[in-house]
Amino acid sequence: MVDPPRPEQELIRQRQRSGARATAWVLAAFIILVFLITIAKIWVNR
Repeated sequence: MVDPPRPEQELIRQRQRSGARATAWVLAAFIILVFLITIAKIWVNR
């Protein structure tokens, strides 16, 4: 039988999910920034 998660474990999981979401947003922002810089450089060198 599986024990239900304790409140401490649930709090840890919530923090992990929150950190993962923040990391995903930062990574997505970085990718978009690199893409926009690349497009700008291509546009300038036309």
